[in-house]
Amino acid sequence: MKYWIGVASNNHVQRGVAGGFCQLCHGKAQPLKRMQQGDWIIYYSPKEHFEDKQPCQQFTAIGEVIGDKVYAFEMFPNFVPFRRDIQFVKTAKAVAICPLLAELNFIKDKSKWGAAFRYGHLEISQADFAIIAEQMLGHVPRSAT
Repeated sequence: MKYWIGVASNNHVQRGVAGGFCQLCHGKAQPLKRMQQGDWIIYYSPKEHFEDKQPCQQFTAIGEVIGDKVYAFEMFPNFVPFRRDIQFVKTAKAVAICPLLAELNFIKDKSKWGAAFRYGHLEISQADFAIIAEQMLGHVPRSAT
């Protein structure tokens, strides 16, 4: 089992939560292929909306990879991103990243913490996952241990 962070604006994350899927890195397949059924993903949203600059800076969704396939989905003509099925925890609450920075090991340079998210998808440790999950859910899901 592995633990992942995906990066997307909050409005895009909520579209995925409602539909039970994730997309990463503007619809690329490769990041999704790195994940396996039973892995967990947490979304970090630097902005509220993809189209503007209003900051969000929160972890906005958490879920388990349930599908074993990466599949293409035509959102509209000439845009066919890849997706993966996720069982999102609907009771999760958004959590600001700043109060957690000192505890998160995947953020090496605390003064430039945003750099950790620059590639849009990264693997994190079980310990870092537990810190964030505890804040979002009040517990760490049993299937994530």
